[in-house]
Amino acid sequence: MDDNNNKPPVDKSGPEADLGSKEQEIYQQRLDKAAKWRDSGFNPYGNGYRPQHTAAEIVAKHADQSAEELEKAATAPYDVAGRIVAMRSFGKAAFIKLRDRTGEIQAHMKKDALGDAAYEVFKQCDVGDFLAVTGPIFRTKTNELSLSATKFTPLTKSLRPMPEKWHGLTDVEIRYRQRYLDLVSNPDVKQVFLRRNKLVRFIRNFLDTRDFIEVETPMMHPLVSGAAARPFRTHHNALDIDLYMRIAPELYLKRLVVGGFERVYEVNRNFRNEGVSTRHNPEFTMLEFYQAYATYEDLMDLTEQMISEAAVAVTGDSKVKYGEHVLDFGKGWKRISMVEAIREAVSGLSDKDMADPDRLRHELLKTSHAEAERRAVETMNHGELVGALFEHHVESTLIHPTFVTHFPTSMSPLARRNDANPEVTDRFELYAAGREIANAFSELNDPLDQKGRFLAQLDAKQRGQQETMDYDEDYIRALEHGMPPTAGEGIGIDRLAMLFTDAQSIRDVILFPLLKPLAK
Repeated sequence: MDDNNNKPPVDKSGPEADLGSKEQEIYQQRLDKAAKWRDSGFNPYGNGYRPQHTAAEIVAKHADQSAEELEKAATAPYDVAGRIVAMRSFGKAAFIKLRDRTGEIQAHMKKDALGDAAYEVFKQCDVGDFLAVTGPIFRTKTNELSLSATKFTPLTKSLRPMPEKWHGLTDVEIRYRQRYLDLVSNPDVKQVFLRRNKLVRFIRNFLDTRDFIEVETPMMHPLVSGAAARPFRTHHNALDIDLYMRIAPELYLKRLVVGGFERVYEVNRNFRNEGVSTRHNPEFTMLEFYQAYATYEDLMDLTEQMISEAAVAVTGDSKVKYGEHVLDFGKGWKRISMVEAIREAVSGLSDKDMADPDRLRHELLKTSHAEAERRAVETMNHGELVGALFEHHVESTLIHPTFVTHFPTSMSPLARRNDANPEVTDRFELYAAGREIANAFSELNDPLDQKGRFLAQLDAKQRGQQETMDYDEDYIRALEHGMPPTAGEGIGIDRLAMLFTDAQSIRDVILFPLLKPLAK
């Protein structure tokens, strides 16, 4: 029996079961058309067609030629393939637009040129189908470059109609859940992810040319390590052990510095069991890198150069529009300590006040209303109070790129203490558009100090804090073998991509963001 001659029936429990009655009718009609393709000798889901040209290639080659010049040149036929994104039928002729990976090009489908039998096959084509078209180039009366089709090949039949007849998919929920429709319907979305790709490629090249080595470290950890965050837990059956999805690769990368990789980086996927918002996705991408014989101040210089150049490479300018602001990524970014930033934002706080936990607690309680929040403030140590004041009063005001330095030691369990003031660390965070973009510090390479910091994290966990790290005995052992003076940094790729694409939600720069499941 020849399966190609048998039209498949509609299974009401199948993938089209979620369609409305009108869409189900369209679904059946398109199945019928697919059967007619088969009857004419074309597999509606075939394989192996290799187009010889792209839309952009043809447009670029003939962009400056007039209709008369094209007619006189009598160009050889071109061969392109793509999805039909528009169709205007005039009975015995039609105009279609094909979209491939490079752009769009129009094709003129004439019954006289194709022949009666072929044109009958073409009449079974719909918007959404994939088609290959061969023919010379010409300009229409409206001066649009077009292919005059002499031959075509049906490639893939689309069974479901495209959203809103290609006027754009605007339902945000559907856009995120069905990103494939978003990309097809909204060409600007594709440009967002092309920019993101360009950003990551630029960063890799920037570091590679400075002798950094790209590596891969484990994504499943036996301990909660590398950052203060809540982990996802999984279980390895063969070893019968619990493992944690990577919060950050930090401790593994620093083990490599101990082992002699003096400049090392990883573009990595991290997982944090936290809320979902316009700025947070539980699965996200970070750049993390470490440089031996460097300080956090060296990394400020390197970061400013890297992101300034990335802005130009990705957007074409160091001044980047983001929402209502124009962010200036040109060099000369502001640098300010955390305490200074708080004093600028909160009037009436003296140096003496900033050193007094009771005074800071009183200031913070002014804006703490929920009972649980007030109880949390009452248990905070001095460094945690400073951090909470910064987050409440300062963070959202940092619009242009700003380095905030000298974080409290209790907030920085992996950072080196400042020589002049051991209550703070040699650390900075980069802020732009009111959000953290990067975190860096001179690394703590004193194994005894690091051991004490780990123990302090255990104490914080006992006080009820959930975002803490475990005690990593092997990492202490690595430091006891000796780590050279080192500085390290993590940069949020998703958040940086948001800035360079004017995206107001992190979901707009992640192809498949995590979403709440639909009710069945």
